[in-house]
Amino acid sequence: MKTFRHHTNNTNSNHTNSNSNNASRSSTKSRTANKRSISSQNVQTAKKITAARNIKTEKNIKTEKSPVGEKLQKILARAGQGSRREIEQVIAQGRVSVDGKMATLGDRIQVSSSTKIRIDGNLISLIPTQKAICRVLMYYKPEGELCTRSDPEGRSTVFDRLPRLTGSRWISVGRLDINTSGLLLFTTDGELANRLMHPSREVEREYSVRVFGEVDEAMLQRLRKGVQLEDGTAQFKQIKAVGGTGINQWFDVTLTEGRNREVRRLWESQGIQVSRLIRIRYGNIKLEKSLPRGGWEEMGLEQVNYLRQLVGLNAETETKVDVSKNRRRTNTRQIKKAVKQHTKYRRS
Repeated sequence: MKTFRHHTNNTNSNHTNSNSNNASRSSTKSRTANKRSISSQNVQTAKKITAARNIKTEKNIKTEKSPVGEKLQKILARAGQGSRREIEQVIAQGRVSVDGKMATLGDRIQVSSSTKIRIDGNLISLIPTQKAICRVLMYYKPEGELCTRSDPEGRSTVFDRLPRLTGSRWISVGRLDINTSGLLLFTTDGELANRLMHPSREVEREYSVRVFGEVDEAMLQRLRKGVQLEDGTAQFKQIKAVGGTGINQWFDVTLTEGRNREVRRLWESQGIQVSRLIRIRYGNIKLEKSLPRGGWEEMGLEQVNYLRQLVGLNAETETKVDVSKNRRRTNTRQIKKAVKQHTKYRRS
C-alpha cells in the first residue's frame, strides 16, 4: 500500500508539473503573439505617420514658390564690388541700399534698368541680370607697375591700360609685386576672381625664375618637401631647371597658392637671391608669346568656361569677343600701338 501511494503521489505530481509546463508554454506563446501583434501595430503606425509626413512635405513643396530674383551679394560680387563674403559684411553693416531702402542679408533683387543699388551712398551701375556676361582678360604685366587702382604717388598701375567698361569693372585675380612681371588675369565676375584666388581650389601658378647662388639637389628637395616661413609651411609643387650659366640659373616652379612674395621668400629661405621673376601660367592659361609687355587680350568663351568650371561655376553661353574676326593679328597690332602711346604719355 505504501508503494502504491508513493507511485500515485508521483503520478499526480508529474501530472501537475506537466499541466504547469503546458500553461507556462501557452502563456509564453501568448506573450510572444501579443508582442508580435504590438510590434506589427507599431510598424503599421510608423508607416502611416511617415506616409502622412511625406504627403504633407509634398504639399509644402508644391505650394512653395521659387525665390524671385538673385541674391544681392551675388549681384554686387559680379559687379566687381568684392567677394560674396566681403559684401555680406557690408550689407550687415547697413551700408547697402536698394531703391532707397536699406538692404538686409538674404535680400533677392530682380535687376532691371531702373534698379538703383548704392554702397555708402555711391550709386553702383548695373546691367540687367540676364544680360550680365563674365569677361576675362589676360594681361602681360611689366616690371614697375603696381597692382592697385590708384597710387597717391602717381606711379603706373596695372589698371591704366585696361579697356574701359560700363556697368561693371575689372577685378584683378591675385597680385604680382612691383618687381614681378608676367601673366595677370582680370575678370568682371567677382565670384570667379575670389574662387580662383582661394587656396582651397589649389589652382596652379607657374613662374619662370632666375636665381643667383649655388643650388644643389638637396636644396631642391627641401623646397619640394616644404620649408617653414613666417606665415606657415610653403613648398613648390614642381621645380624644373631650364638653363643658365654658373651661379645664375633659371628654374620653372609651380605653386598652388598665392601668398605674398611666396616664390621669392622660398628661395630666400635657402640663402638664394631671386634676380628675375615672371609668371607664365595660371591654371592652363599660358602667357602668349605674341602678347607684348603692357598688352592685354580678352579670352574667348572656351577659355572663360575652362576657368569657371575649374572652380565649380556654371558655364557661360555668351561672349563679348567677336570670333568671326582674326582678332589675334588685329589685337596684337592694336595692343602694341596702345602700349607705345601709353609709354610716351607716361614719360611726358
